[in-house]
Amino acid sequence: MAIELRQQLRLTQQLVMTPQLQQAIKLLQLSRQELVEEVSRELVENPVLEEVSEGDEEPSSKDAEASDADLPGDQAEAQGEPEQSSNDEDGAIAVDAEGAADSLASADSADAAVSSTDEMVADVDWDSYMESRPQTSLGRPDDDRPSLEDNLTAGESLADHLLWQLGFSEMSSLEKRVATLCIGNLNADGFLEEKIELIAEAAGTEPDLAEKVLLRLQRFDPVGVGARTLSECLLIQIEVAEIEDPLLRRLARDHLERLKRKDYAGISRLEDTTIGEVARAARDLATLEPRPGRPFAEEEPIYITPDIFVLRIGDEYHVVLNEDGLPRLRVSNAYRQVLQRRDDDGDGSKETRAYVRGKLRSAVWLIKSIQQRQRTIVRVMESILRFQREFFDSGVEHLRPLNLRDVADDIGMHESTVSRVTTAKYVQTPHGLYELKFFFNSSIQTASGDSIASESVKAKIRGIISAEDASRPLSDQKISEILRTRDISIARRTVTKYREALRILSSTLRREIG
Repeated sequence: MAIELRQQLRLTQQLVMTPQLQQAIKLLQLSRQELVEEVSRELVENPVLEEVSEGDEEPSSKDAEASDADLPGDQAEAQGEPEQSSNDEDGAIAVDAEGAADSLASADSADAAVSSTDEMVADVDWDSYMESRPQTSLGRPDDDRPSLEDNLTAGESLADHLLWQLGFSEMSSLEKRVATLCIGNLNADGFLEEKIELIAEAAGTEPDLAEKVLLRLQRFDPVGVGARTLSECLLIQIEVAEIEDPLLRRLARDHLERLKRKDYAGISRLEDTTIGEVARAARDLATLEPRPGRPFAEEEPIYITPDIFVLRIGDEYHVVLNEDGLPRLRVSNAYRQVLQRRDDDGDGSKETRAYVRGKLRSAVWLIKSIQQRQRTIVRVMESILRFQREFFDSGVEHLRPLNLRDVADDIGMHESTVSRVTTAKYVQTPHGLYELKFFFNSSIQTASGDSIASESVKAKIRGIISAEDASRPLSDQKISEILRTRDISIARRTVTKYREALRILSSTLRREIG
């Protein structure tokens, strides 16, 4: 078989992901905190960008026109044409890039045929875009506020709290060593995970001595810390509190599994007592702490800052971007002096101008991309508001079925674009804080042929359970029958699925006795 070289000419069409478009897509799917971090990083890396302080005056349009006149005509390498914004709906990014952007665009007439950023982002095939998301981090604080690090304080851990008490205890050095090893082997709930024999071996002592030290440690604050089982933890608390109730002790020692199932009848038969007495002892037992280390848990609450607000003024709703905390960007005027230098200045100005042009293009595209992101979020939220007006008027029970395609068709974008926009974006509504994806629900057919959102059905189930008699809780089958009387026909297993999604216990475990 002969091997030879051949030349072939092919004409193909394909979507090219330019760096500018990739940046627009990347910023579009970032959460609020990630956007602040990305902008902060660009401010450090790009000298052309600068942040506008609250006291700074915004440049006028005349300044932008003067910037156009000052720019030389050797910028044929520049690319991109940012869209102009005439109002504050484009977000919290203040732009002083109009003049610079116009000069960059006029230097390359080929970009006139390129679609606008809105069209390019709307038409992109999101499935082919697999860029990994950056790590979420906190944005930098405003200049007139103390830094975040200045306000941080280290919370006291369970080990620190116990070691502090150990320092005041009258123990020998060997006993303190054993106690320190025990403290080091506690889990987040305050239970001892290591066997006492291994701790004694590590401390170079006998297991009997280690057991005595552990008994003293278990009476430290919080009481019950260092227990090896839940039963042991509860019995220690009963002993320290000097509760003289034999039934309570027996419940903690022998019947925890039956209590978990609320098998009060079985316990009453085994203990030869009434169900009422068992219920009373169970309520007393429930006042004890099953996890002594809970107050010292290291998990910090997560505070969510909404990206957008929906405000009600009279009978109308208004969509307002949350601009607080977002850096306000503009292009520095210092680039004009650099671009005005001549090649014969003898200071390498040609290479300098080429560098500045590249950074200028990057700055303009960043501002464009942020403006596009903010506009898209507003457009999506306005579309959701039109579809879910009844929710904003009356609450969760009036949510309508909605899918991504409905919103995408309404605003003329690809549904994958809507999906990225609604991920990790939050809106503050008159009824609370919700992720934008909350408003997209599957459809459930009612008996009359209408459709109702699944979240609305969940809200109705929650309302039915909250109004039930605690001594006679409703079964999933009974809830299904009640919903059927309200023109919502769903099976018992669907009620069970929704109830579990709401983290509501079954009727057996919800039952209260006595």
